[in-house]
Amino acid sequence: MPRKLSPEEVISYHRDGYLFVRQMFSAEETQLLLRLSLDESITDKGFDLFDQEGKKTRLTLWFTPGDDSFGLMSRSERMVHAVQDLLGEEGKVCHFHSKVMQKQPKTGGAWEWHQDYGYWYKNGFLYPEAMVSVMVALTEGTRLNGCLQVLKGSHKMQRFEHVFIGEQQGADPDFVEHSLQRCELVYAEVEPGDVLFFHPNLLHRSDANHSDAPRWSIISAYNMDYNVPFREKNTSCITPVQVAPDTALLESGARLPEGRDFLLKENEITLNVK
Repeated sequence: MPRKLSPEEVISYHRDGYLFVRQMFSAEETQLLLRLSLDESITDKGFDLFDQEGKKTRLTLWFTPGDDSFGLMSRSERMVHAVQDLLGEEGKVCHFHSKVMQKQPKTGGAWEWHQDYGYWYKNGFLYPEAMVSVMVALTEGTRLNGCLQVLKGSHKMQRFEHVFIGEQQGADPDFVEHSLQRCELVYAEVEPGDVLFFHPNLLHRSDANHSDAPRWSIISAYNMDYNVPFREKNTSCITPVQVAPDTALLESGARLPEGRDFLLKENEITLNVK
């Protein structure tokens, strides 16, 4: 049976806007996913986004989860059941999109303060409470290599306006400034295999990678099937996930995605990338 989140963990998520589940994936599983993330078939499908200092972070994003290793991860029992625990029993869990985040040593750029729903609102999703982002760490995430930072409890402030800052969209700086005065800043330092669930209205950012070590992760976004967007064309976000056994990721071997509906940079308008 997949591990269910405890009532205390669910309460913590809704109170703070985020939840750590340590070592949700094994070392063998994360090493497999990291190895595949480095394959040219993944990196060549990605694109770069630049921060204000000209440093870049590369990401590869797709919508429909398949039978490849990444799809088996995002469709795994442990992931889907945890999302269901956090979002409630009303409706079925759907996969909006997943992305491999590639922040290289020394050159990996920063991300501005933002909310996922600051972007997804523009896709026409009406219910932010029916959505969640899940980050799976493939490498260490530290302050030095640009780990995620979150403002504890900031999801309760609801959605802020977002404006372009270079190639990124960031939350209204005045609202961010006042949020920083009221909310605790938490550095989401992680080890490979750790998972961070976070609310779509949680303010978060990351610094540039100043270390000699890469920071790689996979972020999967989920949506409940009743939260039907009126502007989003991809139907994965309203297609219930076909749950895969937790054992499938390793049992299937290393499998790269084939024919996935990857996002191209010229089409990247309102999707959140951190």
